[in-house]
Amino acid sequence: MSLWYKSRKTAIPFNPNQQMNRSLCCLLLSLTILSCTDAKKQEGVVKEIHYGSNNGKYVSIYGTRIYYETYGTGVPLLVLHQGLGSIENLAGVIPGLAKHFRVIAPDSPGHGRSEHADSLSGELMADYCSVLIDSLHLDSAYVFGWSTGGNTALLLAAKRPDKVKKVVSGASNTRASGLTPEARDLLKAYTIEAVKEDGDWLKHYQSMNPNPEKWVRFWEENQKMWAREVKVPDDKLSKINVPVLIIRGDRDMIRLEHSIEMYRALKQGQLCIYPNTGHEMPDEKGDVLSRIAVDFFTGK
Repeated sequence: MSLWYKSRKTAIPFNPNQQMNRSLCCLLLSLTILSCTDAKKQEGVVKEIHYGSNNGKYVSIYGTRIYYETYGTGVPLLVLHQGLGSIENLAGVIPGLAKHFRVIAPDSPGHGRSEHADSLSGELMADYCSVLIDSLHLDSAYVFGWSTGGNTALLLAAKRPDKVKKVVSGASNTRASGLTPEARDLLKAYTIEAVKEDGDWLKHYQSMNPNPEKWVRFWEENQKMWAREVKVPDDKLSKINVPVLIIRGDRDMIRLEHSIEMYRALKQGQLCIYPNTGHEMPDEKGDVLSRIAVDFFTGK
């Protein structure tokens, strides 16, 4: 999927009933956390980790400062976020993954706290990830990507068979026609004018990005990516020689048939369709998703 930004407070598109349910869930969760905190005062203060705003580091790639954060120890695991989002959008899965791996989570060019590149495409993001692997002197790595990050993970696996060991590609689509009609309509409707009118995404984006004034060009570059029919060419998908798990919810905005086609095109493909789940699985069921990923990465 080429678009799905979800902040910790706001989702696009806005659904009042869904938001009410989420608000209630957040309230109940807050009460639970407070209760647990009171019961464990002897264990010290509970500190929340603000993923995406947690004193990460920068690496220069092609003259562009790319922000990244690391968590945990062990085999390196590159974690790639959704389109229009940032590291914070994978806050639901990073803790579970970091218990088993050295998680390396970058903000893609122009996203989050990373500077803008001259252009934006799936190939460019995969290239930046490739350079990041070399810059950090990683012998090899697992890769986990969601939505646009899932597409990037596939392109990276095709590009760097010498470095990528296994891939989890979640809610990904190799073709624009792989989206449902509703998803394609959403992409067409969310124009620059709609961003200005909504305001929430823009305010959050500009509060984080080092080049907030470039948001219009950034959005236009994303629109160009959405409009491209081919996201991951068939020949690149079929040449991937490492195990790849295609995972998605049964209510995703990707056509189920398309996900099955992707799975069948892979030499060592695996497929997981999780029930009662949509495109926001990392946020809604992050614990489940991280456990599935860990099982895949550590299994034979």
